[in-house]
Amino acid sequence: MSEDIFETPSSTPNFQTELAEQLAQIVPEAIADGKIDVSKLQELLAQDVAETSERFGLFWPGKQRALRVAQMPTSATLRPEPEKSKDWDTTKNIFIEGDNLEVLKILQKHYHGKIKMIYIDPPYNTGSDFVYPDNYQEGLENYLEWTRQVNEDGKKISTNSESEGRYHSNWLSMMYPRLKFARNLLRDDGLIAVHIDENEYSNLEKLLNEIFGESNNLGTVIWDKRNPKGEVRGVAHQHESILFFSRNIEVFAKADYFFRQKENAEAMVRKALDLFKKSDPDRIKAQGEYQKWLASKAKSLSGGEAAYRFIDDNGDAYRPVSMAAPDKPETRSHRPLIHSVTQKPCPVPEKGWRYPDISMDALLASNQVLFGVDETTQPQRKYLLKENLTERVPSLLYFGGSDDAVGLPFDNPKPLYVAKRIIGSICQDSDIVLDFFAGSSTTAHAVMELNLEDGGTRNFIMVQLPEPTNEKSLARKQGYETISELSRERIVRAADSISQKLEGDGLPPDLGFRSFKLSDSLFAKWRAESEIEMTALEQHLFSLRGTAADEASPHDLLAEVLLKLGFSLTESISQFTIDGLPVLSVGDGVVLAYLDERVKPSLDTLRSILDPAPTRFIILEDSFHGDDELKTNLAQLCKSKNIELWTA
Repeated sequence: MSEDIFETPSSTPNFQTELAEQLAQIVPEAIADGKIDVSKLQELLAQDVAETSERFGLFWPGKQRALRVAQMPTSATLRPEPEKSKDWDTTKNIFIEGDNLEVLKILQKHYHGKIKMIYIDPPYNTGSDFVYPDNYQEGLENYLEWTRQVNEDGKKISTNSESEGRYHSNWLSMMYPRLKFARNLLRDDGLIAVHIDENEYSNLEKLLNEIFGESNNLGTVIWDKRNPKGEVRGVAHQHESILFFSRNIEVFAKADYFFRQKENAEAMVRKALDLFKKSDPDRIKAQGEYQKWLASKAKSLSGGEAAYRFIDDNGDAYRPVSMAAPDKPETRSHRPLIHSVTQKPCPVPEKGWRYPDISMDALLASNQVLFGVDETTQPQRKYLLKENLTERVPSLLYFGGSDDAVGLPFDNPKPLYVAKRIIGSICQDSDIVLDFFAGSSTTAHAVMELNLEDGGTRNFIMVQLPEPTNEKSLARKQGYETISELSRERIVRAADSISQKLEGDGLPPDLGFRSFKLSDSLFAKWRAESEIEMTALEQHLFSLRGTAADEASPHDLLAEVLLKLGFSLTESISQFTIDGLPVLSVGDGVVLAYLDERVKPSLDTLRSILDPAPTRFIILEDSFHGDDELKTNLAQLCKSKNIELWTA
């Protein structure tokens, strides 16, 4: 290959080799004859290396093979499906049908370090849940085999039953490589949230600790579903757990996430003020009516909201908070406060006040110190609700309503309420949310609803296996053959529902999505690289075959090339014609592509195509029809115009 011509990579990076390259840069003295010298590496690590073969960690049969699956590159692609999409030309949302392990590998090139939140609800391994059948062959072969519903032995692939053996191991081997790839996609201030029940909670937490690091364990939220399971062998569990792990705890902590809007706070502020005005104004009377109103709303109030039970002389709802210091630093105030009525000193906390003198003076001046009936009571601080409309995400989350699956027959979809509370506490503005166990697409619905409510521009990426619906299910009776069909329809219906709520002249939220389907590479030569090893003669004979699949359109081919070059799935693509030949334009002409193998362009035509001077030009190898002189002249033309020339 000429140094003036770049060749599109055939597959995703080989992560095993990439790790070795990183080690070579960090510790070059540990590289001997192009290989890692493990003994030298241990010597360099010195006391950081464990001195015993006994190790602490999570181990199971098949773990090493699962790791090899994670290190295996893929030549697969994502094929555009505009006919199954909504608002293809304008949307930044993505729906992908396919095995999420292969899709996660494909997404690495562009989306590495770009995802703000990964929110997943994986199979819980109850014995009836489907567990993705990784058979440790080349990944795409495994997926294509599964879509035929039988394995290589002719055995139907279904669920992970306890009678099959290695019950927990199968589930862990399925989750391990997916979570490793997921971590790579997160931003430094990003987070993953994973739903799970009691069947695999303990194993999942250990697995996440290993992949993300224990320091990034942010804790677990208990979602109280209020409906205990029917058949139990012990405690009747009526809750699920949601585990949270950050990508980088130091960056995440500085961003100060996990705050959310108190759901009822604004209504409480308005109600308190309204009752105060109607009381003529009588603060005590208004406060009594206000507390009766709060009691009627008790089931819907969080603990942080219910604490604001009082009304001050301005009609503002507030709660009293202790001002006692938790420790005793020298900067804290230890002076007694003078009671506002008796003018006598009030008792000082044992470790002093929480604030220094200057801050305490400011609180007194702004009437934010609450004195008791006399000086014998320790003063407290007044927290006004209107100044504290947000709160930390609590460890308990109550049910909060129906699943809102817009009338579609899903089995146990996550309630929209839960997804919105969790996503809304982390994601803002144009953040990207990824759900690679999309299921009922509650995540997509929640993202669109949140954007409607606060004007945000968050986007989603949904990934769902075309798992067949049960033959006897209502979904099958309604014509939905696969879960992915149902999942995609949920987004369409949710978008239609949200459209009916739009008001005013503001910019509407993004209610569309681009649909893609996982497929084998559309380039025959790239498929060959991942399937067989050939002698030089066989390779030469094989190379005489056409490069691109006959049924592939230029748009399909361009989508694959762009993916392998690291472009996003939402690039703006248009088409124009020069000398009768179709040319594709990416990003308003930043990249131009000619991907028709049937018609060889002339050098004059290529000059005309390159006249706008794009940054990069992509052309099919077969478009030269074996004309090396044309290829050389094109390379020189691109070089003279400072254009990168890429072949596929």
